[in-house]
Amino acid sequence: MSKEDMRMLYKKKVDEIPTRDDISMKQAVEKWLEVYRLRRKYEDSSVVTFWEEIIGPYIAKRTQHIYIKDKKLYVKVESAVVKHELAINRRQIIGRVNEHVGNVIVEEFVIL
Repeated sequence: MSKEDMRMLYKKKVDEIPTRDDISMKQAVEKWLEVYRLRRKYEDSSVVTFWEEIIGPYIAKRTQHIYIKDKKLYVKVESAVVKHELAINRRQIIGRVNEHVGNVIVEEFVIL
């Protein structure tokens, strides 16, 4: 056997040895969010970041400001037509936001 074959064999054997501390990156991030109590802020910022995907490009382009405070989603838009559209679809929007995050972070929807 060549040195290269020996190294590959050794590497394979080392990689096969499970350790107790092996966790996935997702599990590590989840644990970090819990330990430092950042889950809520992470979820809030996720809604703001992915607002266009949640609501669609037409309304997202006309959204001036969006934030979440005390389980209320505040959205400021630039036109009365968009305000009306949001008001009609209020329950659907709350459902989409909560579905995006995976739990209930918004209970009310306020249009500014």
